[in-house]
Amino acid sequence: MINIKQHSGPPCGRMHRRTFLADVGFGFTGLALGSMLQQDGIARANPLALPDGQPHFAPKAKSVIWIFLSGGYSQVETFDPKPALNKYAYKTFDDTPFANPLKSPLHDKRSRSVVTMKRDAFPAILPLQVGYKKHGQSGIEVSDWWPHLATCVDDISFVRSMYTTDNDHAAEAQIHTGRHRLDDTQPSLGAWVHYGLGSLNENLPTFLFLGEFTNSIVTTNYQADYLGPKHAGIKLSLDPKRPLPFGTRGEDVLATEQANEYEFINELNGLSAVEYPRDEQLRARIRSYELAYRMQMAVPEALNLGSETEETRRLYGLDNENTRAAGERLLAARRLAERGVRFNMAYISGLGEWDSHQHLKDAHARCSSKVDKPVAGLLKDLKRRGLWNDVLVVFCTEFGRTPGYQTTFSDGQKDGRDHHPHGFTIWFAGAGIKRGHVHGATDELGFHAVENEHYVTDIHATVLHLMGLDSRRLDIPGRKRLEVDYGNPITDIMV
Repeated sequence: MINIKQHSGPPCGRMHRRTFLADVGFGFTGLALGSMLQQDGIARANPLALPDGQPHFAPKAKSVIWIFLSGGYSQVETFDPKPALNKYAYKTFDDTPFANPLKSPLHDKRSRSVVTMKRDAFPAILPLQVGYKKHGQSGIEVSDWWPHLATCVDDISFVRSMYTTDNDHAAEAQIHTGRHRLDDTQPSLGAWVHYGLGSLNENLPTFLFLGEFTNSIVTTNYQADYLGPKHAGIKLSLDPKRPLPFGTRGEDVLATEQANEYEFINELNGLSAVEYPRDEQLRARIRSYELAYRMQMAVPEALNLGSETEETRRLYGLDNENTRAAGERLLAARRLAERGVRFNMAYISGLGEWDSHQHLKDAHARCSSKVDKPVAGLLKDLKRRGLWNDVLVVFCTEFGRTPGYQTTFSDGQKDGRDHHPHGFTIWFAGAGIKRGHVHGATDELGFHAVENEHYVTDIHATVLHLMGLDSRRLDIPGRKRLEVDYGNPITDIMV
């Protein structure tokens, strides 16, 4: 008689129902497991992976507020004004005393088109559509569309020498992941922070997205790719009744009933640990249902903007319909950073809102009026609440806009600018950042970054460095990264 050893697992490799319930945890395991295991130092994406939730060296920042303006704001009509555009208005590049930027070797070196046309090849110059002035003791020039932020220039480091390589709106994903649309994707910056450091607050996720969009392509900005969904950003709604989509207790479920359900799952986890002894340590750390329950308590409190003083609400522009959306997202970001959320992505403009192919003057004036006061309010609020040395603020867009006026898609108008990846401006403020400083430069026409030039992953490396992480020590075994993926910290803007 042949003695066949009985297999204790489910037939055909299928999962036991109790294991499924224990692991799924009503949909929150993926959300919680990463943070819990990172904190406890129990599990790794790979046995060779090193992150243990601790920084590689002493950090200067605890949290990041990443402010993104979709569509591409004009560098020359925001933070890098060029008087030569007015002097040589409507002349061609060849009619100026400057080298024609379209003939520069930098043009093709930094261009990787996903469309057949050269979108930036408009040689007739469009003058500045707004005035500008020097502000603060630093005398940094800012356009007149930013009167509130202009009062903060002595607290900001402007980087006027950024470039990217995608000339279409996939550049929005590129500035978050570092990869061109034609290449394999990479995890977004916030996911790397999550992977490297884990959570500061066991009641809240590590990486959050604050904003609204109508196109799911925006989710690429906070995806985790091969790091796994547990490191992806979590979208929060500012609707006080439903701040956590699909994560709130059903209206027909009492709190005590839900608590009993979670207790029952805990019992099933215990049974699973007996049934699968090799997973005992892992099963013992699965507490996703507890985090789900705690989030139901913590998230509404964190997003209760009504608990702020009227003076604070006015500071962010919540008293004005025009500035309310951006103000709410930035105030929520401050409250979440204050509570230990490491990476807060504030999407304060609509998808493509700054994409001013026509009527740039009207479009940029309108867009600026929505965000100028809330952004300045955030910086002032961080200072007065003692958070300046803890929170790093990054303000960016996907690319700049052409110095020449656009002739395609313009209906004959000479008042718009096309996409421009060759040179644009972003800025940093807060923890670890110099105040009242300008780094890098574009040429006289605002076309090419020509001094201390930086590809977008240098932004990533700077953020990771200030958070105490070395981007080269965050590799995943078996995942090939390009040299450019690591970037280099912009040390000149750091204190």
